[in-house]
Amino acid sequence: MKTGAQLIADERKRQIEKEGYDKEHDKNHDVDTFVKAAISYSIVDLKGSQKNYSYAWWPWEEIYWKPKDRLRNLVRAGALIAAAIDKLENDEEQNDRI
Repeated sequence: MKTGAQLIADERKRQIEKEGYDKEHDKNHDVDTFVKAAISYSIVDLKGSQKNYSYAWWPWEEIYWKPKDRLRNLVRAGALIAAAIDKLENDEEQNDRI
């Protein structure tokens, strides 16, 4: 059985390799965009929350909003947080070169 960290790392790898959401793609988005997407997936399964409330945080077009089961949603949220961290790291690296 994989740990949560392993599942998140696998999902982030899938996003990069299968979806093309790599460093170059991510340059088109700010960190807050990834955080909002992560919030959407994180809260979609909260007890008492309404799915349309979680969608209100979704920063992209509706066709990209694909909530699944609770585990999958949390893994996606974690991978989106990882993307936000990668974006911060990459932006800092760029600033260090200037």
